Amino acid sequence: MSIPPVGVFTLIIGILCLISGYRATTIAFGVMTVFGGAAAVMIGSAGIQPGHLFVGFLALATLSYREKMKVAINALAFPQPAFWLVCLLTYGVITGFFAPRLWAQTMNIIPLGSSEYPDTGGAVPLGPVSSNLTQAIYNTANIVTFVMVVAMASTVAGFRAATATVLTFASANLFFGIADLVTYGTPVQELFSYIRNAPYAFHDEDVVAGVKRVVGSWPEASTFAGVSLGVIGFTGTMRICGRYSKTTGFLFLLTSIMVIRSTSSAGLFGLPVCLAILYVTCFFRCGGQSGTRISAGIVLFAPVILILIGMIIVMQDEIFRQLYAYFDLLLFSKATSASGVERGMWNAYGWSNFIDSYGLGVGLGTSRTSSFVLALLSNVGIPGVIFFGLFFLSAFYTRRGTQRTFDGDVRLAARNGCLCLLIGASVSGSTVDTGLLFFVMAGLATAVPSQEPETSFAPVPAQA
Repeated sequence: MSIPPVGVFTLIIGILCLISGYRATTIAFGVMTVFGGAAAVMIGSAGIQPGHLFVGFLALATLSYREKMKVAINALAFPQPAFWLVCLLTYGVITGFFAPRLWAQTMNIIPLGSSEYPDTGGAVPLGPVSSNLTQAIYNTANIVTFVMVVAMASTVAGFRAATATVLTFASANLFFGIADLVTYGTPVQELFSYIRNAPYAFHDEDVVAGVKRVVGSWPEASTFAGVSLGVIGFTGTMRICGRYSKTTGFLFLLTSIMVIRSTSSAGLFGLPVCLAILYVTCFFRCGGQSGTRISAGIVLFAPVILILIGMIIVMQDEIFRQLYAYFDLLLFSKATSASGVERGMWNAYGWSNFIDSYGLGVGLGTSRTSSFVLALLSNVGIPGVIFFGLFFLSAFYTRRGTQRTFDGDVRLAARNGCLCLLIGASVSGSTVDTGLLFFVMAGLATAVPSQEPETSFAPVPAQA
């Protein structure tokens, strides 16, 4: 085991945040979660990201309060959303240990991690892979994150701190995306090597149609665009509801531009769907005494503006040809490209693994796909799909709190953010892991803050 410089940095920041209290810890956690291409700890050929390492500090800071510890324990009880996540993890870990051994060499897989066979980039016989361990760690960290956010957001101050976590993530993600773009081809780009040290295949030098793909602090453009869709869903909803209007509007606009600029097919496909979700949100958010003017304006004028823009593009032949060529390269002809063929092969093997395992799955972290839905089916099978479905329904479709209040608007924004993340993951997600941002927002979507005072009993100083 080794700790690279980014890991030392993570540990130092974590200790300083524990001294400062949970508010500082949540802000730092939002930043650490962005480093999706970094490895804070190396265990053999597997790496643990800074965000997952920082979950431990988040837990220590949150559980230093008696009331929050009680909420965290209750959040794991049946039939709370976290209970179904624990069931999913338990089933995934059990199948991840037994399935690759009991069905060894009976089928071929696209391995998510390194296996006992040479890495050719193609299919290998079924067997244990390194990602069985790392995915168990990542999904454990996801559950801990979800429970800690639910516990933290059980008070008004904690709820606002958790909201700030998402906004901090959005700001950091945008910053690294712009930095990656403007420093391309300059010596400053070398600084990114400190946060691109994970044992992944990086595509940070890829160019499409003479344009550099934006990856930010992530391994590839599709990952950057995928997490940015979650940011768009959250900040767009917050702007519609008139919460932190200048900040959320700025983050929404620039992040949307960066998704388009990333040249990611998943981003270009998912962005219109996310905007459609936001339009529906505007439709239900306008009207009444608590309706916002911007939501009413969007409902009325957005269709007209889109029609006018469409007419202008159609009438300008040169603009139409350029746009068509761009979208044809990234979307319409994607299935016939080398990347599209490869990802199609991953999905074909994933579906085959689901069928050949009799619907039980080949184990958490075993198989790589190019769709979150197929990742669920191939890795954890029908039982895993049921557990995730129960979590999803209990977390996002159970009525909580009062609508059209600050808390209600944040819960709505968090739910929309999670939906947008799932849209991106459904077309490009390679694993069952939906990421820490998803579970931060899922925790916000299920939290109902109370006015009870916060009482710290741990030796970690905390400010109420």
